[in-house]
Amino acid sequence: MVKAVVAGAAGGIGQPLSLLLKLSPLIDELALYDVVNSPGVATDLSHISSHAKTTGYLPKDDGAQLAFKDADIVVIPAGIPRKPGMTRDDLFNINAGIVKGLIEIIADVAPKAFILIISNPVNSTVPIAAETLKAKGVFNPQRLFGVTTLDVVRAETFVAEITGKSTPQELTIPVIGGHSGETIVPIFSQVTPKVTIPDDKYDALVNRVQFGGDEVVKAKDGLGSATLSMAYAGFRFAEKLLKAINGAKGLVEPSYVYIKDIPGGEEIYKRTGVDFFSVPIELGPNGAEKAINILGDLTKKEEELLKVAVEGLQGNIDKGVSFARKTPEK
Repeated sequence: MVKAVVAGAAGGIGQPLSLLLKLSPLIDELALYDVVNSPGVATDLSHISSHAKTTGYLPKDDGAQLAFKDADIVVIPAGIPRKPGMTRDDLFNINAGIVKGLIEIIADVAPKAFILIISNPVNSTVPIAAETLKAKGVFNPQRLFGVTTLDVVRAETFVAEITGKSTPQELTIPVIGGHSGETIVPIFSQVTPKVTIPDDKYDALVNRVQFGGDEVVKAKDGLGSATLSMAYAGFRFAEKLLKAINGAKGLVEPSYVYIKDIPGGEEIYKRTGVDFFSVPIELGPNGAEKAINILGDLTKKEEELLKVAVEGLQGNIDKGVSFARKTPEK
């Protein structure tokens, strides 16, 4: 029996993400939690003739505890969305508090759950989650993931457009670093099957992968951010992890993790100097089985992008750690 939970299930990401998870044959029980409307979303989804039993919970009557209890995997898109002119960092104070509160409950009632964090700013919310789990004595770095798959999905899509590939998903594109702006580093030199990106399009392509979220916010004319594409990315990572937990081999996806304590991550930590970093992660029954070090074969341009990314990441990480340590538990 596999129990999956979506925290923030009634939101713009949460609803389509919950729909995709409801359709997965790998999930037996799907619990939806939010501060409003989650029972309605759950009832709506429960009419779909797929395997997972679906239930919805609100904060009242210990709803969060009931939703998270004994969960195998928890996906957290909870928080407020970006608005025009708002950076991911502008979201910090609100979303940081939301994530910390949710993680405290997960630590108490589902300490062994695999936790997938979507809530922005991921560069800071994942360190907040790690510090909160450490304080509760249940931190396992192999089970905590910052979902950076949307950066990979965008890279696949945009590279396919430039190179004329008809099936973007056939491309494997490592995206390393973090999950906002210049901390996102697409490694186009290591795309497989190999592609050639014209020099005159390289900088614009990198920028589009780094700031693709702004493109969506602008196109929605201030009425939303990347919700559908993010829901797809969150599902793609969750499904891959569930398959790996069930024994599927060779499944790799970049993810933002506590790199220094992931098998294979020590060299990456020594190279970057940051505790949290996204690299391709080999997934398995324990979660993050191995960090794959691709930093030894970067081009000069990629090295320059990496340097900028690491500088930005350190501040984001410090901010998250500081928030987690100074904020009293509820």
